[in-house]
Amino acid sequence: MSKTKLALKTFDVESIRKDFPILKRRIFGKPLVYLDNSATAQKPQVVIDAMTDYYTNYNANVHRGIHKLSEEATHAYEEAHEKVAKFINGSFEEIIFTKGTTESLNLVAYSLGKALKPGDEVVITEMEHHSNIVPWQQVCKEKGAALKFIGIAEDGKLDWNSINSQITKKTKIVSLTHVSNVLGTINPIKEIGKVAHENNAIFIVDAAQSVPRMRVDVKDLDADFLAFSGHKMYGPTGIGVLYGKKNILQDMSPFLYGGDMIKEVKFHESRWNDLPWKFEAGTPNIEQGIGLGVAIDYINSIGIENIEEHERELTKHAMKVLEEVPLVTIYGPDAESRSSVVAFNFDNVHAHDVATILDREGIAVRAGHHCAMPLMSVLNIIASVRASFAIYNTKEEIDKLAASLATVRKVFKL
Repeated sequence: MSKTKLALKTFDVESIRKDFPILKRRIFGKPLVYLDNSATAQKPQVVIDAMTDYYTNYNANVHRGIHKLSEEATHAYEEAHEKVAKFINGSFEEIIFTKGTTESLNLVAYSLGKALKPGDEVVITEMEHHSNIVPWQQVCKEKGAALKFIGIAEDGKLDWNSINSQITKKTKIVSLTHVSNVLGTINPIKEIGKVAHENNAIFIVDAAQSVPRMRVDVKDLDADFLAFSGHKMYGPTGIGVLYGKKNILQDMSPFLYGGDMIKEVKFHESRWNDLPWKFEAGTPNIEQGIGLGVAIDYINSIGIENIEEHERELTKHAMKVLEEVPLVTIYGPDAESRSSVVAFNFDNVHAHDVATILDREGIAVRAGHHCAMPLMSVLNIIASVRASFAIYNTKEEIDKLAASLATVRKVFKL
């Protein structure tokens, strides 16, 4: 069984880039510049190796076998839960593995939504990803509850007047993103959580864009629930995390039934397993869970504070050079108030056309509504180009992005 232990690295981008085999690729004959990290991050070789090692040397189901392979697989899978718990300062029982942030938020919406009644309120924001809008839409429609939205100020930050007016004594749930996947806005989660709890509301945080790149402490934030995905933090796809406070999880109904979430089944009644397995039905994503654990080892070997500082410098540089490009409009707050996401448009050229031209230059960016269509309507646009950064990106790559926009001007004769 693999026991990956990574020594603490000296932060050096060129050395880090060597850990990611995909960065050796050339796209249309040009070196890959991967700037789509908010959608998914690339994987270091140690994560790839850990998952291969599981299938090669100890592939077995967990929590079911008495044999050696099952024992090794169970140990590695449970160890991954422990790594996640330590990483966000939770406890082992509070860490539920899901398929991703979307499933985590759906789990909470389904289970908590059962208690909603007509006249109750659920409060989210105008900058949410669809995964934190649609589940609450559907629950509120079914239960007759009101879905309310915290507005956005002109600077791309949440409007505090809207926060204080939208969260009321009727509010049962407040669910919002820690970092906007479009604007990059870092929301004041701790302060909003206090407002939610003062009104006796459950407080839920979508941390898909924050956990990979900044220190997140669930106890300090006092989040009741917090969701994030493995694939955005150098881990595999198909694995995500839902943190929930133990006392709430104990009282909450399961989302799925069968398999590992069962303790006892009789013909007409059943008893659920202990936490966290109560919410992990069936055979879990074992190798993805193990891969996530190794991804956390990798992040820890670099240092989350080093990652945050590096990406902050990249963001500042990107804002500076893109602001100097004629005809570019950048959305969201200043560099000091945002994470490593920069969404922009280039004159009247559709974002898809810009992204296609950049792709021919070897530059991968995201173009479209970014699963945030309501926010697009607030910004009065239909789409944008999004560049998002990670530990292996460099200022030279951002300079190439800015310089390549000249090709867009040439193609469209601007």
